[in-house]
Amino acid sequence: METGYFGYQGIVADKLKGVGIRPGDKVLIRSRNKEVIGILMPKNEFSHPSIVIIKLNNGYNIGVKVSEDSIIKKLEKGLMTKHPGEPIKLAEEETLPPKDKKVLIIGTGGTIASRVEYETGAVKPYLDPEELSASVPEILRYSSIEAEELLSIFSEDMNPAYWELICKEISKKVDEFDGIVVAHGTDTMAYTASAVAFAFHKSLSSPIVFTGSQRSSDRPSSDSYFNLISSVIMASMSPFGEVVVVMHGGIGDTYALAHRATKVRKMHTSRRDAFQTINDKPLAKVFPFEGRYEIINESYREKAKESIAEIGFDKRVALIKYYPGMTSELVDFLIDKDYHGIVIEGTGFGHVANHLIKSLERAKESSIPVVATSQTLFGRVNLNVYNTGRKMLMAGVIPADDMLPEVAYVKLSWILSKTRDMKEVKELMLRNLAGEINERHEINYYPRWYYG
Repeated sequence: METGYFGYQGIVADKLKGVGIRPGDKVLIRSRNKEVIGILMPKNEFSHPSIVIIKLNNGYNIGVKVSEDSIIKKLEKGLMTKHPGEPIKLAEEETLPPKDKKVLIIGTGGTIASRVEYETGAVKPYLDPEELSASVPEILRYSSIEAEELLSIFSEDMNPAYWELICKEISKKVDEFDGIVVAHGTDTMAYTASAVAFAFHKSLSSPIVFTGSQRSSDRPSSDSYFNLISSVIMASMSPFGEVVVVMHGGIGDTYALAHRATKVRKMHTSRRDAFQTINDKPLAKVFPFEGRYEIINESYREKAKESIAEIGFDKRVALIKYYPGMTSELVDFLIDKDYHGIVIEGTGFGHVANHLIKSLERAKESSIPVVATSQTLFGRVNLNVYNTGRKMLMAGVIPADDMLPEVAYVKLSWILSKTRDMKEVKELMLRNLAGEINERHEINYYPRWYYG
């Protein structure tokens, strides 16, 4: 009895291999006078050895128990997918990727890298990226694929130490590939993408594309396949020497958007088009079912001959939100605990209450830079308009211009790993390094909804 056939073992492996069925093929399974028709999916480690995973026509995945008496037939042949130990390749009738493009998929976890435990219905944060590419064989039309699993964590467990790990792995591989796709949980994806953008702000030879999924792959409304195909197109074809986030651009399966990493934010808990560019325009539209993209923002950075990485993030940086009634104790606590930098989400132009000014002055005296951002997200910080803002400037607060709060947090963390000199920190915070500051704002940068 042979084992290890696309993750399947024992009886199931024998039956599938006996009739030459591979993931992606349309199959019929007859067991105990019941028939199930669907697409065979790769096995995952959480399902029982006797369970075969099938994608139904309605888009849902189910687990079907197979016994000695079960009959499995191949109805239609799908794209050839990767067998453990074999290189990924296309089916005989498929053409090779154009110009031998090479894309690396790096798995870090998240919904796009999740599998369903079909006995319990639980979603597990695990995925071998090779199974990911096998599950979406359409990506092989645009590029040859190599894949590795760097992390397998929930998005909320991401931290600056992992940013450094991801940056180091990218720096080893980026010049060898036409592009890199990083599969990441959506909740903190913008933070990590920003971190990579600052680490490679000087020079990047290939696009680094972050992507994720709002809905797991077993659901008919899943966006994982759409987003992954769009990301591979962007990684293999785009002219960017930048870090971008590629996600659904609308509620339908029409196009995805490539957002600059330092200008994007997740703006909805569950919508597939949750990611939006703030204070700028997305760089491109991607049409995965047409195999093409369209540049919509010409202010992108072109690819360099080689990549230059400056990796490092200070773990003792805090991001806090000002609210009415906030006491100075919170800022004083961070100072007393020897934090190296503080980013504050202020109101409107970036303000905090006047009674916090003394604590801000104390931070300056302790050589702890304080950066002001705005809770409004759209627009830019301006501490010269009102008296409170001018007091904040005198207390040494650095206005973050039109940077998003989380981007300012990541940038300050990156800067403080290089220098603790207050003048240098301020100069770098105010300098546009990775497209995080937009000097000009157009009227269409702010979304408006009209009601009739």
